[in-house]
Amino acid sequence: MNKSIDDNFKNSLFTGFIDKSIDSDTLYQPELLVNRKIPRKKVLSAIIHELIHCESFYISVAFVTTGGIATLINTFKILEEKGIKGKILVSQYLNFTQPEALKRLSQFKNIELRIITKENSHSKGYIFKYPDYYNLIIGSSNLTSSALSTNKEWNMKVSARNSSSIVNKVINEFQNDFELGETVNEDYIIKYEDIYKKQLLVYKKSEEELAKELDIEIMPNSMQIEALDNLEKLRKENNKTLIISATGTGKTYLAAFDAKAYNPKKLLFVVHRLNIAKKAMETFQTIFGNTKTMGLYSGKHKEIDKDFVFSTVQTISRSRHLNQFTKDYFDYIIIDESHRSGAQSYIRLIEFFKPKFLLGMTATPDRTDGNDIYSLFDHNIAYEIRLNRAMEENMLIPFHYYGVTDLTVNGEILENESDFRLLTANERVDQIIKKIKFYGSDNGITRGLIFCSRNSESFELSEKFNQRGFKTIALSGEHTEEERDIAIKRLESENLHEKLDYIFTVDIFNEGIDIPRINQVIMIRPTQSAIIFIQQLGRGLRKTDEKHYLTVIDFIGNYNNNYLIPIALYGDTSYNKDKIRKMISEGSRMIPGESTINFDEFTKERIYASIDSAKMQSLADLKKDYNNLKSRIGRIPMMMDFVMNESRDPYLFVDYTKSYYNFVSKVDKSFVSGLNSRSIKLLELFSKEINNSKRIEESIILKETIKSGNFKAEKLKRIITENFSYDISDETINSCVANINFQFVREKKNGKLIPSKDIYNLNILKFENKTFILESEFINLLEEPGFKSFLLDSIEYSINTFKKGFDSNNWNKGFHLYRKYSRKDVFRILNFSENPVAQNVGGYLVSPTNEFCPIFVNYHKEENISESTKYEDEFVNKKEFDWMSKSNRKIESKDVQSILGHNGKIRLPLFIKKNNDEGTEFYYMGDISPQADSVKQALMNSDSGKKVSVVKIRFDLENPVSDSMYQYLSQNIDVQTTKTKTEKTSKDELHVKQLKIDLPDDSIEPIELKNSIPLYDFHAAAGTFSEMQDEKEYSLIPISARYATEDYFACQIKGESMNRVIPNNSICLFKKYSGGSRSGKILLIENRDSFDPDFNSAFTVKTYSSQKNINKDSWTHTSILLKPNSYDDGYVDIIIDEENSQEMRIIGEFISVIS
Repeated sequence: MNKSIDDNFKNSLFTGFIDKSIDSDTLYQPELLVNRKIPRKKVLSAIIHELIHCESFYISVAFVTTGGIATLINTFKILEEKGIKGKILVSQYLNFTQPEALKRLSQFKNIELRIITKENSHSKGYIFKYPDYYNLIIGSSNLTSSALSTNKEWNMKVSARNSSSIVNKVINEFQNDFELGETVNEDYIIKYEDIYKKQLLVYKKSEEELAKELDIEIMPNSMQIEALDNLEKLRKENNKTLIISATGTGKTYLAAFDAKAYNPKKLLFVVHRLNIAKKAMETFQTIFGNTKTMGLYSGKHKEIDKDFVFSTVQTISRSRHLNQFTKDYFDYIIIDESHRSGAQSYIRLIEFFKPKFLLGMTATPDRTDGNDIYSLFDHNIAYEIRLNRAMEENMLIPFHYYGVTDLTVNGEILENESDFRLLTANERVDQIIKKIKFYGSDNGITRGLIFCSRNSESFELSEKFNQRGFKTIALSGEHTEEERDIAIKRLESENLHEKLDYIFTVDIFNEGIDIPRINQVIMIRPTQSAIIFIQQLGRGLRKTDEKHYLTVIDFIGNYNNNYLIPIALYGDTSYNKDKIRKMISEGSRMIPGESTINFDEFTKERIYASIDSAKMQSLADLKKDYNNLKSRIGRIPMMMDFVMNESRDPYLFVDYTKSYYNFVSKVDKSFVSGLNSRSIKLLELFSKEINNSKRIEESIILKETIKSGNFKAEKLKRIITENFSYDISDETINSCVANINFQFVREKKNGKLIPSKDIYNLNILKFENKTFILESEFINLLEEPGFKSFLLDSIEYSINTFKKGFDSNNWNKGFHLYRKYSRKDVFRILNFSENPVAQNVGGYLVSPTNEFCPIFVNYHKEENISESTKYEDEFVNKKEFDWMSKSNRKIESKDVQSILGHNGKIRLPLFIKKNNDEGTEFYYMGDISPQADSVKQALMNSDSGKKVSVVKIRFDLENPVSDSMYQYLSQNIDVQTTKTKTEKTSKDELHVKQLKIDLPDDSIEPIELKNSIPLYDFHAAAGTFSEMQDEKEYSLIPISARYATEDYFACQIKGESMNRVIPNNSICLFKKYSGGSRSGKILLIENRDSFDPDFNSAFTVKTYSSQKNINKDSWTHTSILLKPNSYDDGYVDIIIDEENSQEMRIIGEFISVIS
């Protein structure tokens, strides 16, 4: 018997059942498992965790449904592939278990399935076996999606040793019940299915009779009640407004309820299709009954005499039809799908009629076509029902999304530009059919939509499905509305002889179509837009009586825009990479209601890779989101407007232009920029160095001191304690003052790093008599128009973001567990007096006072980094971490002795990033402490090939790593075989070589090479060249004396676009560009509005070519081309136009290949 595990169990029992203050291993502590909205918890998450990690399992439940199996089907598949066996026992009690669910479970070879048919079995237990113990989850949750995700359920999870009496009793009870069960096979399912269907028909008939007898009136749901209340209030001051409501959430019913409250004499309801007009009229008739006459105005229908008229815009917007009405003929007009209102037909209609009230309804108001819908409704938004909230409120049917790997065809991966032969290859068709059969639909009778990339693919795939026994049809824009209606009726038909299984299409069903009975949506095209993704998903989310959930199967190839999938699914439009990664790693826990999100591991890594390489802040996208919000609110938006409207994370604007003020000045011609250069620089410094939400104290000091001119330190401490329950030290207060005066951050001047305070002669704030006081110079700056408002906005953003992300359970002396920090952030929070040079830091740096040593780890290192940096840093398990010191270190080395605690008590915070593709920030993993008996001196290779000493230390983590973070950091599935055509690099070529210098024993000071130049890593570079210089993000390499000046630098050139002159992977010498003729020269260019796949960043090396238009006074470029020089003629010119040349900067001129 393992004594260590026994001791852990005993301590956990004491904590769980006797004294909660006793410290013990959380792994074995008893836990109450519930479903909860805030903070979001699901029993499902615990069940999946146990299944993934156990060595066998036993489940005994009364009921099982297809929805319950849908939540676990991917997990069961993984277990089958791993050979993990299980037994599942269900019950025929009340005939509630669905036969289709039994069919799904029967397909797994590793699961033995039985059903109790004779006793009223009502057990709910989940049992998981591990090598030394069992985890038991016993309570109220059946194997249904509602019981595992949304219902009020209580389940107790307890751990017990194999030899314990409780394990013996539970296992014996299960085995006894299992022996009584009948084996579930095909014969049993056929017999039971007949019983189930007969009971279902009886239940359905009873329900219909009861509904008739009770004559139930349709009433608004909770969200519609809120919206109706808002409409009533808004109508008192405005005569037009917008309702933004997710597809399927009952916009038409909402409009009918409001119309009933308003009681107009004449009402006009405008749509873009006749079939939608007919359905809208049916909805209004349901609500109004016979109290109003209703008719159609479209095509041959001209029922103008009715109280309520339902019309298509194509008909009524024509002049000869409009002229039949007086301008005030209708006192209430409703425009459905009002995002189309930018079209001339809608504008003509809106400008002609003058109703007492105009209501617009849409699911997608933000346009990519430049039309401003909000202004047509005077920027009044009465209510907004987003998809996630609608799911939370149970307004839509749950969905189970499965992201699966699109296969290779003859060894070729499907890409954005995949040709037709790959898209319609028999091999791919068979794989698609295999997957859709595996995941199935809620009741086994599939009614599906399949979205394709192009019409030719749609028609070819439909034909191949039909050849394999399916009934399908392909529809395109060429088909008439009548042909589409016939196909939809066949898809929804109860007659199985005429019923269609699938309709193949590209985009004609993206919006404006209602097919409630769809229970499967298949996506076999790349995701190009989060809006379109949601529109296509939304086709199947409408509730119907006989539909339990929607199955969504997304075949994910090697697509550049894969990162849009989680943005669409989770409804987070912040475009914050860390938030997106976190949502994926958390899986279904973060999605509201019973819905689940499931990726296979390879697909998940593809999405992570897409997030890493995605350019989340291209100027075009930033401008689009800025202009959309400006249209929505009717004025220039500030950072906090983006926060309040749940739009893009406004800090992305700061990242792009150093301050939000700079971005507005750059893109908004209506904005009058009146600040001087000093004020602009200060806004940049405050935005990037103070108000980045990583530490809140400086932002609070600034806010309160600006408000009143002075601010007591005592009040600061009280605010922090009351709001965040931690204390701040006097050292932190002094550090804050220094930071606000920009003494910590340094910039380069005359070849030296100098505090920004000294470069710009800044005096912001002083600290006297324990009071913060603004300097008079800064008070004068606050009088400048615009400066104060932009600064306060930046401050509010910082405070709001910190508060929103704060969790006292994950807070540890300045850092949040699993939040990301740059090295600069870390040293600022640890109260360093100045930001250390990055080259001095490397993987760690002991503070001068020996109080701290933050450790930075790049978890998955590139294969071709220098030998002296191939450190073997890795998790042993979730509680232990193996780490290596810098090279040329021995146990007695000064910095190693400090880390071991031999030079005094020291704090060791651990920061890890998955790989260099994540940029310059690291996740805080908690503090660590060395195991005294796990320290050893070893040898590693140096760059010269010699063996040098290094120290290996095993650390204990203060906080065991969470499952999601551990899995995310540990996994490193090789998705590089899926590189696109523009990135044809081998695995060894994926990253720029990083050349670092071995430091001598006992030294932590960097050695300056006598003749050296910096080597920059531009591959996947996140920042600008200036930032890379300021942060010292480079290594030093030796060079001949003639080039060893500040005018020269080096970088490694990736790819084949310049291989006639520069072979792939060459390290090249460049001279910093200082002006002069450029045409015909090979240049290194930085363009924040462009993207070079070779560099996987905004940097590129190309031959510069331009043509000029010269007149007597001046000259202008007619065109700028960045030309490749390659033996591969597949590379094309990069064309720089007037707009994207704004962000172009020439960094250097190519001199020669070094190696």
